[in-house]
Amino acid sequence: MSVDTAFGETSRSRRMRHWLPEAPMWVAMYHSVDNCADRADDPYKITVTPERLAAQLRWLRRQGLRGVSMTRLLTARARGAGRGLVGLTFDDGYADFVDHALPLLHRYDFDATVFVLPGRLAGDNAWDPLGPRKPLLGAEGIRRAAAEGMEVASHGLTHVDLTGADDRLLWQETSGSRVALSDLIGREVEGFCYPYGAVDRRVAETVRAAGYRYACAISPGPLTGVHALPRVHIGQEDTALRLQLKLRLSRLRRRAVREPAVTE
Repeated sequence: MSVDTAFGETSRSRRMRHWLPEAPMWVAMYHSVDNCADRADDPYKITVTPERLAAQLRWLRRQGLRGVSMTRLLTARARGAGRGLVGLTFDDGYADFVDHALPLLHRYDFDATVFVLPGRLAGDNAWDPLGPRKPLLGAEGIRRAAAEGMEVASHGLTHVDLTGADDRLLWQETSGSRVALSDLIGREVEGFCYPYGAVDRRVAETVRAAGYRYACAISPGPLTGVHALPRVHIGQEDTALRLQLKLRLSRLRRRAVREPAVTE
């Protein structure tokens, strides 16, 4: 099945349409959810406390929005039923996702996508030289997240900048991670997230060729599309006012972005 068909577009319907300004696709990018989120111990600003995450999820509910996984969001939008849905993503697959994020997502009846590293099971974030070592999910934690309704997707095998990888390493990090993760959770892995948000045309094409239905970036510019989806970083300092501003800015920036048309 092709990517277009998987998201509701067939060979008979490949026209492109604008994302509606009144219903933009908004995707939040989280990382770690931990009780320690002070500046001194979080130089990359990747951590939110459980209390802050709870407040942010409550804010979404008050806006009439529901947080969902990327596959659920994209499938709904391809059917013209995505209004009121926002994507929730958690990068790197930190062990604290199961400890802190998962209970809060259940509390607010949300689900999310967690991007994990099957080549670093039960390891740590060794790629962050300045930050504290944070444990990553092992096989049991990843299976638990999947069993409790979260989408498990790939962040590559080991968290390397794919734009600097040779062709062999690039294929291992994309296709190899998809095979390993699919075997681990017992179901097909749909999504990919570029480590560091780094993507170029070669990398995006390799991710597509590896069989992923979508891929998340950060600010992919002209590459923006189903295999380079932009996201908004959410951190500890994002109160209700800051979230509102980020949502409004996202709406303005997404007006010219296109997505596959709904099948007629």
